[in-house]
Amino acid sequence: MGSTDRDETIGSYGTDIGKRTNSWTRLRDWFLVEADRLVVAGTISLATFVGLLVLNELGLIAFVNDDSITRLAGGMIAGTFSLVTLVVSINQLILSREFTAAGESESQIEGVVDFRQDVADVAEIPAAPASPTRLLEVVVHAIGDRAEALSDAVADHDASVADPIDAYAAEVRESADRIDDTLEHTTFGTFRAVSAAIGYDDAWHLYAARHIQGRYGEQYSREAQEAMEELIDAIELFSVAREHFKTTYLQRELTRFSQLTIYCGVPAVLSAMILGFVYADPTGPTIAVGALPWVASALVTIVISPLSLLTAYILRTATVTRRTVSTGPMLPQKDPDEGPFEVEAGDGRGTGSGTGTPSD
Repeated sequence: MGSTDRDETIGSYGTDIGKRTNSWTRLRDWFLVEADRLVVAGTISLATFVGLLVLNELGLIAFVNDDSITRLAGGMIAGTFSLVTLVVSINQLILSREFTAAGESESQIEGVVDFRQDVADVAEIPAAPASPTRLLEVVVHAIGDRAEALSDAVADHDASVADPIDAYAAEVRESADRIDDTLEHTTFGTFRAVSAAIGYDDAWHLYAARHIQGRYGEQYSREAQEAMEELIDAIELFSVAREHFKTTYLQRELTRFSQLTIYCGVPAVLSAMILGFVYADPTGPTIAVGALPWVASALVTIVISPLSLLTAYILRTATVTRRTVSTGPMLPQKDPDEGPFEVEAGDGRGTGSGTGTPSD
């Protein structure tokens, strides 16, 4: 596996989450992850309002059938109550994790303190930053520096041995530089840290490092082996940091979603009731026929506002969770036949053919 094989064996199988290749990808990521969730929910509600008016103008729907509208209003009331009840249950589940005994709280605090000390040791700084984005930036800097040290450690090795590690180190540095640039332009906040961190494919780098280490480790000098271990430690520390911030973010995000749903739930139920009252008169709707589409569409839009919030928040939390689903060098999102490292049972080193199945 020489340097010319780098694109085929080291860099071609990562997720490349941080790379945005076209306008559609940027728009999709903005909608799914980056945009304020209230903006997304408002966009969905506005699209519903406009869509109802357009369908009415096209003659595909009508707002003149009293019986249909009253049944719809009753169904929306029941649906809104069910959604609010579900959200309250989610909120209770989140709160249950906050009720811990003194011993468990002490263990959690000690774990965070130890983690911050590990970050300080890896980055060789007096103390880890308090800001999530700055802490991740420190770890990413350490990853880049250790990848550079690894490349320097094999500079005097034979090309057949040095080329694979050079290719791997270059890939790590490129990814670290990309995520570092993102973090430098990221404002303070737990979600901002998570949003930037999902662009780094740490699971793939751990996977590739372990394979290279197992296949070529005996041919490297002790200095190179130590440099590889230090790089692996830094990448693992990044994974721990991201998981910690992701958990904190998801707890805060779902709690905020619960609050907003309760705020929207009361107006939604009242709007559904008003919609039913408008059509409850035996003589027909209580407002002018020409205004019915506008009034009914507006009331329906308010009724579905909790559903719009649910859609906006689930899109983000599901996307963040899916993109960070790997745990260490385990790649469940990979195709079974995807990966450059072919490993067979009883083969302690693998073939490095570029076409076989991953050895995870």
